[in-house]
Amino acid sequence: MIEFLEGAFASPLGFGLAALAAFCVGLAKGGLPVVGMLSVPILALVMPPLQAAALILPIYVISDMVGIYLYRHAFSRRNLAILIPAGFIGVVIGWATVSYMPDRAITLAVGILGLLFCVDAFFKRKRKLAPKPADVPRGLFWGTLSGLSSFVSHAGGPPYQMYVLPQRLPKLEFAGTSTILFALVNVMKLFFYWELGQLTVEGTLGPTLALLPVAVGAAFLGAWATRRIDERIFFRLVEAVLLATSVMLIWKAATS
Repeated sequence: MIEFLEGAFASPLGFGLAALAAFCVGLAKGGLPVVGMLSVPILALVMPPLQAAALILPIYVISDMVGIYLYRHAFSRRNLAILIPAGFIGVVIGWATVSYMPDRAITLAVGILGLLFCVDAFFKRKRKLAPKPADVPRGLFWGTLSGLSSFVSHAGGPPYQMYVLPQRLPKLEFAGTSTILFALVNVMKLFFYWELGQLTVEGTLGPTLALLPVAVGAAFLGAWATRRIDERIFFRLVEAVLLATSVMLIWKAATS
């Protein structure tokens, strides 16, 4: 793996794509919705997807620290109480089944669910339905799926959004809850990636140090932008990115 990563970073294209992936991660940790999901597909252009996910994971974890600081006063305690245990269950399922469950099956399922959610949300918005409260059954289902898809390809955003968007949380509370949840999920993933042999100090330390300034700078930029975007536009952006990401996931599953 070390030699492969060195080869991937040896070219300007390889390092440029890695820097772009780290920039997307930082923006997401600053509060901009699911932009971080683009990181693995970007890196997958120059390396295998699972290795790409392992490479970018330390960037996620360190950027998460910035996100937690930025949103330390803005989050939903009830949602976190439901989603954190569910996310851990999803990570464990991903680790236990990684050798048996095709990545494309999970990718396709998440993409289809995200697409259906966007269609449903469009019609519900027309009917102006009341916000849904945070509830345990839905939270456990979507939280587990979020942890599972996050383990496979850092794509836990769509299931999280499908659970939380109908609650119509305030903008910063939505962003803070997402940031804190995935910060903890990413820490959980460190051990399991290491146990699978995908994460080593020798293989990830150099790329992490090289890309960290890009990710941290992008996190502050993302937080600055999140606080200045109109709340209605913010959530329309969330839905638009969710729709685009879902289509991308379906395409990826169908062509992989």
